[in-house]
Amino acid sequence: MRKYENLVIVKPTFTAEEIQASLKAIEETITSNGGEIATTDSMGMRKLAYPIDKNERGYYHVIYYTIAPAAISEIERRFRINEDLLRFVTIKYDTNREITAWNQLVQKAEKKAAVPAKEETPVTEETPKEEAPATEETPVVQDAPVTEETPAEKEEVVAQ
Repeated sequence: MRKYENLVIVKPTFTAEEIQASLKAIEETITSNGGEIATTDSMGMRKLAYPIDKNERGYYHVIYYTIAPAAISEIERRFRINEDLLRFVTIKYDTNREITAWNQLVQKAEKKAAVPAKEETPVTEETPKEEAPATEETPVVQDAPVTEETPAEKEEVVAQ
């Protein structure tokens, strides 16, 4: 079993529920072909580098998984058929160095997924704090004296 990463870009015209259903179908495609999803990372709606099918934006989603190499061709075939996807890319992690990087990416994505769940509760409960009035303790800096350049100095500056 090799380690892979898929970045998929879903059409931005869908509602949040339709995007989640599309992502669930993508993950089902991977698991139905014998893959084990390690984690996912939703990057959210982002501007595309260039328009794709007249879309300026897309919903980015990264899936980290392990699967037998023979199943990749079937997964990519299904991705090409899927009209919900604007683009996708499959990245294979093969060498020890790449596998280490894959493990770090998985850990980072898991931490990222855990952090918003913890932060959402305090944000909704917290009341906005009033800012303290500014104090006049900041030192006042005097302007430096302005020296006037002679016409000869101006010509030297222009010549450079």
